[in-house]
Amino acid sequence: MSVIVEITVPSTAFELGQILRVEPPTEVTLETMVPLGGRPTPFVRIRNDARESFERTVRDHPSVDEIRLVNTHDDETLYALDWEPSEASLLRRILDLDAVVLGATGTADAWEFELRFPTHEALSAFQDYYVDEDIEVSVARIYNPTKPDAGPWYGLTSPQRETLAAAVDAGYYSLPREISTQELADSFDISDQAVTERLRRGIATLVRNTLLVDEEES
Repeated sequence: MSVIVEITVPSTAFELGQILRVEPPTEVTLETMVPLGGRPTPFVRIRNDARESFERTVRDHPSVDEIRLVNTHDDETLYALDWEPSEASLLRRILDLDAVVLGATGTADAWEFELRFPTHEALSAFQDYYVDEDIEVSVARIYNPTKPDAGPWYGLTSPQRETLAAAVDAGYYSLPREISTQELADSFDISDQAVTERLRRGIATLVRNTLLVDEEES
């Protein structure tokens, strides 16, 4: 049975947080993880006004081979990070346990992760790991998305939940559509690409954690 955990980790306490350092009040969002060449490739999004210092800081880290600009849209830039995580890194351990990063957002001080582990045993192994490595992890909540008392979010991050709820309330999914993608994005002060990505990932998460749960367990 899968289990979802929401945690907070100090930015300086794990390797990726040290690499993706930002200055307040900038936030960096981990959009997705793609296994390329046998190692995890993070795709991260950041505001354009923080690009110069962010790129310089990332390139200076010894484990980074390259940071590649994927695209720029409005006030945000998407990067792909080519790096070699250490065997004991937090992110590598998460992936080795077949966990899925449902959402991750970092600031100068801390990163918030939402992780889905395939079993409670995998989550326990992850907890043993960060205790043994003396990584300060704060657990906000742990829940099984298939249980009635798991809460209404079913693995959605706060931005995904808020955007999906606003889209439905405003008639984004009505026929005819009552609000445009740009208007919805403006209400959150983000780009239309970012709001589309939130909706896409949010819907995918809802389906994965509800309609596909029985299929995965079988």
